[in-house]
Amino acid sequence: MEQQLTLVLLPKGAKFYEETLNDASSSSSSSVPSSSSSFSRTFLKFIVYFFLVALAYYFIISSFTVSPPIFISLDSPQPLSPSGNVSSPKCDLSTGDWIPDPSGPLYTNHTCPHIQDFQNCMLNGRPDVTYLFWRWKPRGCDLPRFSASQFLDRVRNKWWAFIGDSIARNHVQSLICILSQVEDVVEIYHDKEFRSKIWRFPSHNFTLSVIWSPFIVKSETLDGSSDIHLYLDQLDPKWTHQYSKFDYVVISGGKWFLRATIFHENNTVTGCHYSHSTNNLTELGYDYSYRKTLKLLRSFVRHSTHKPLVLFRTTTPDHFEYGEWNNGGYCNRAMPFKQDEAKLKTVDDVMREVELGVFQNFGEGSTSFRLLDTTGMSFLRPDGHPGAYRHPNPFAGVKDKRSVQNDCLHWCLPGPIDSWNDVMVETIFNR
Repeated sequence: MEQQLTLVLLPKGAKFYEETLNDASSSSSSSVPSSSSSFSRTFLKFIVYFFLVALAYYFIISSFTVSPPIFISLDSPQPLSPSGNVSSPKCDLSTGDWIPDPSGPLYTNHTCPHIQDFQNCMLNGRPDVTYLFWRWKPRGCDLPRFSASQFLDRVRNKWWAFIGDSIARNHVQSLICILSQVEDVVEIYHDKEFRSKIWRFPSHNFTLSVIWSPFIVKSETLDGSSDIHLYLDQLDPKWTHQYSKFDYVVISGGKWFLRATIFHENNTVTGCHYSHSTNNLTELGYDYSYRKTLKLLRSFVRHSTHKPLVLFRTTTPDHFEYGEWNNGGYCNRAMPFKQDEAKLKTVDDVMREVELGVFQNFGEGSTSFRLLDTTGMSFLRPDGHPGAYRHPNPFAGVKDKRSVQNDCLHWCLPGPIDSWNDVMVETIFNR
């Protein structure tokens, strides 16, 4: 960019100096002999052009070391961070800070038609936009900004799957919005509930899936009960039956394990979490079912003959304050948290401990498994949720604003979740 600007501006500068010299020479022509004046003009032109050539050479050489300017771009062509440095393999991508980013998001609600209505915060009238102008900066290194064109080149002829709940769907929509700035995407499948989908990027023959499997293991509801039955020794066939097709897989668990559940193992009911059943079931807690599920997943990945590159994404904290989603909890912060300004809720802390306990050392020395740790960076962004702006004009005709249900778990698009893709790509391709 700087080279191009230099080459464009220098000829104009040269003309300016030449015209100045001509004016000066013409004004003095009456008092200086013509031959002497001609020699002087020639000599001065030579000096000036020599100076300009040297100046141009200086700018061209220096442009390789000067940091590139920050500018708004839908697709940065270089895998460099704004400071011009690539990420270090020794850097911990999960620990860092959110720093101001004047370049803003890689897309908007006008350039991406794939945003789900509930996460389309700008369309729904959210009045502030400051939450769009931050980027994740790991400590000790820089994180390259996502390049849609480079990503699509890397995944040509590949199949990438996201497996999980609505946060996984939130994530894949973020990725689609970024990629669709380079190539139009075609939806080729959806289930009856529109929860599982498959898309294709035709010119790259790249396939992208999201598979609805909020518990990762087999689950069902029986006899109209609100309790969900979890089979902790059987993975969900909705994704295992497709596993052999995938080249990259991002799996995640989450908040569904907090629901009222009954546990089955070896064809026997072994316990529950917060069950409404009248039977005397042993309360084992959500951490029991979550740990069992993740250990089963770990065993499957380890022993499967098919070896895609698998990422497990860690839990996503919510930011409900003064209540939960169903009893008046809300989120209306406009700035990221600073380090140590707040603490994870107990449930999020417990789930993260379970995840790290099962997977932290699992990927060591492995080329087919990695941990995508987004919990810390996500926790610092209480400003990135739809809040009340799940629908257009949420406060219209409402007397008590506290009665409007908030979403403090999912993420606005565009929003902080877009940075998950930066970390995801760095974890897969550069680690």
